[in-house]
Amino acid sequence: MEVTPFTRSPATSPATRGPTLPAHRLPYLPTPLDAFNAAHADEARALLLRCLRSLRWSRRIAAHRPYPDVDSLLAAADEAAYDLSPGDLAEALAGECLPELPEGTYSAAHTALGAAHAAYEARFGHAFVIYLGDTHPDEALDRILEAIRSRLTNDPEEERVIAADELRRVAGERLGQLLSGATLCTSAAPPRGGYPRSNAYESGGATGHNGSAPGK
Repeated sequence: MEVTPFTRSPATSPATRGPTLPAHRLPYLPTPLDAFNAAHADEARALLLRCLRSLRWSRRIAAHRPYPDVDSLLAAADEAAYDLSPGDLAEALAGECLPELPEGTYSAAHTALGAAHAAYEARFGHAFVIYLGDTHPDEALDRILEAIRSRLTNDPEEERVIAADELRRVAGERLGQLLSGATLCTSAAPPRGGYPRSNAYESGGATGHNGSAPGK
């Protein structure tokens, strides 16, 4: 007897499916980190100089691209900032200046801040820099004035160490803002050095306009 293969009747066969459609995927959109990794060396260094006015630091960070993630880049920038030589620090501080106060600040506050800062510059020969972190804009002036008056009592070497640390933190804050897609506001005051300036104070970050930290 010839045996024929068993086949299901139409009533018992499973429902017929059409072709499987691929899962829907959104198009990949470049991130600020992607743009930084792919940028021409001059463009990458220019962005870094918005965060810290040290040519050697900017060259060092740009030369080690690409970075796999933002944390890796920030860690590299922070590490390079610890390597500031006296010349690197002087270069970075020369690109700093007093932060702009929030719009509407009364004139007496400008006068008080200007006088305190003039005394600081006369003693140490460079602009005052401080990392404000999450300080509310309404409290920034009091904190800056208090810090200037406190640090005026430091000897030059002690203040150099403090200023270097403040610049390192300022630079990290500025770089983080740029990599998160935030735009650093540009100060109306003229730059001290030849680099473009950003005002991290207005962006809720640091004060003293641009941080410092060199790399090799």
